[in-house]
Amino acid sequence: MRVLLLYPLFPKSFWSFEKAIELIGCKVSLPPLGLITVAAILPQTWEFRLVDRNVRSETEADWEWADVVIVSGMIVQKPDMLNLIRQGKQRGKLMAAGGPYVTSVPEKASEAGVDFLILDEGEITLPLFVEAIKRGETSGVFRAYGEKPNVTQTPIPRYDLLELNAYSDMSVQFSRGCPFQCEFCDIITLYGRQPRTKTPAQLLAELQTLYELGWRRAVFVVDDNFIGNKRNVKLLLRELAPWMAQHGYPFSLVTEASVNLAEDQELLDLMIAANFTAVFLGIETPDTDSLTLTKKYQNTRNSLVEAVQKINQSGLRVMAGFIMGFDGEKPGAGDRIINFVEATAIPFAFFSMLQALPNTALWERLKKEGRLLEEEGQDKATGNQTSLTNFITSRPIEELAQEYIRCFWELYEPERYLGRVYRHYLSMQPKPHKKKFQMLKLIEIRALLIIVWREGIKRKTRWQFWHQLFSILRHNPRVFTSYITNFAHLEHFLDYRQIVRDEIESQLAEFIASSSTYHLTPNFSYSTKLLSNLPLQTR
Repeated sequence: MRVLLLYPLFPKSFWSFEKAIELIGCKVSLPPLGLITVAAILPQTWEFRLVDRNVRSETEADWEWADVVIVSGMIVQKPDMLNLIRQGKQRGKLMAAGGPYVTSVPEKASEAGVDFLILDEGEITLPLFVEAIKRGETSGVFRAYGEKPNVTQTPIPRYDLLELNAYSDMSVQFSRGCPFQCEFCDIITLYGRQPRTKTPAQLLAELQTLYELGWRRAVFVVDDNFIGNKRNVKLLLRELAPWMAQHGYPFSLVTEASVNLAEDQELLDLMIAANFTAVFLGIETPDTDSLTLTKKYQNTRNSLVEAVQKINQSGLRVMAGFIMGFDGEKPGAGDRIINFVEATAIPFAFFSMLQALPNTALWERLKKEGRLLEEEGQDKATGNQTSLTNFITSRPIEELAQEYIRCFWELYEPERYLGRVYRHYLSMQPKPHKKKFQMLKLIEIRALLIIVWREGIKRKTRWQFWHQLFSILRHNPRVFTSYITNFAHLEHFLDYRQIVRDEIESQLAEFIASSSTYHLTPNFSYSTKLLSNLPLQTR
C-alpha cells in the first residue's frame, strides 16, 4: 500500500516567521508532527511519501504514485485541506482525512468528498482504518467515542520522512490534554482534561532519533500545557537533563505552559537544567473579570506581572498570548494589554480577537444565545489573527476592531519591540551550562550581517541598537546569541502587522456593509432582543 501524506498550506500568521527564518535558509518553522506520527502508527510494511505543501508542492507523479492519500491539519489550514480533498477526488484517489479540524467539523470534509474520516486520536482510529482497507472497503468513519489512548504505546514519529533542512525547529510531544477548563479552548474538547504523558524513555528515544539524523537546532515540545501533569514532567526532566549534558546540549527546548509554572521553583530549575530556553504562557488578558468569566481561574490566583517576571528572571524567555473580545470587556482593553506587555517586557506578545471554536464551551454557550455568525460560527472560525470574531460581541465590533489594530501596530513599533527585547534579556539569568562550541555557518554569518545592517545602520533604530547591544555584551553576555536572534523576528512583525491592519479593516468594512444580516443596530452593538437573552454577567 502506497500512502501519500499531504500537509496543507498555512496562511501567513504571527507564528509563521517567514521574514526571519529565510535569513537562515529555512522555509517553514515547524514540521507536520501529526502526519509523521500517523506514518509511524500505520503498518511499516506500507510505503510512505510525505509532502509538506509549506515546503514544496506535490507533483502529478506524487498523486499517481499513491494508492491512498491522507490529509491532516488544523482549523487555520482548512481552505487548503478541503481543496486537496477535492483535487484527490477529481483524480479518482481514495482520500482520507483526520486531525484537529476534521475531528471538530467532519461534515465539511464529507461535503468536499472525502472517503475516510479518521477522527479523534490516531492510536485508536488508525488501526480501524487499516482493517477497513484490508477488507477492501472504500469508505468509512472511524471514531474513538470518548476513549483516550495510552500514549505510552505511541511509536517514534517518522522524522526520516521530513526534509529536515527546510525547518527552523523540530517538534516532539510529551503529553496530551490539560487539567483546566478555559471556556474558549478546544484542547480539552479534543484531548480531555486528564493529561496523559509518554514515558521519559519514549521522549529521550525521539530526541535520540533527531540527534542521529543530525538535527542540532531548536526543538519545540508542542504540549498545550507541558506542566499539566507536574509529577510526570519532573520525572522526565530529571532524566532529560543528564541526556542533554551527555550530548553537549544539542537542542534548545521551547514549550507551552500555564502561568502556575511560576509557583514551582523546582520545576523551573529542572527545565533550565534540561536546556529549556523559552515558554509560551496563555495570559489572555490582564482583566480579572474577563478571566473569571472565561473560566481561566488559574490566572486570577496571583499577580500575572510577578509570574512573568519570575519565569523570565529564572532564565526562560517568555512568550505570551492575549485575546480581545471577551464578554463584558470594557473599552481600553488594547491599552491594558500594551501596558501589561511593556511592564513585563515580553518580546513576543501574540494576540487575536476571540474566536468561538467548534464544540468548545464558548461555542455551545454562544449557540444557545443565538450569537454565532454563519452556520453556527463554523465557517467564520479561522484560528488566525487576521480575523474578526465569529460571534456578536458585547461591545461594538468597530470599536473592538480599531482597538485591536492599534494594539498590534503599537506593540511592534521597532523602538518598542527592541526595547522589550533588551529589558527581557538584561534581567534574564543566563543558562548554567554551555553547549559544545560550533563555528558559525556562512548562512548564519550572513544573517547576522543583515540584522546589523538593517537595525544598526539603515533604520532610525541604529542608536538604540548599538547602545543596547554593547550593554548586553557588558552586563549579560551569555544571553547574546538569543538576544540577537530576537532582532531577526522584527522583520516578520513589521510585515505582519500591516497584514493584520489590511485584513481587519477589509473585514470590518464588509461586516458593516452587511450588518443588517446579523440584526445589528447602526452602532454595531446588539439588538434589543439579543441583549435581553444575554446572561447578566455580560450586560
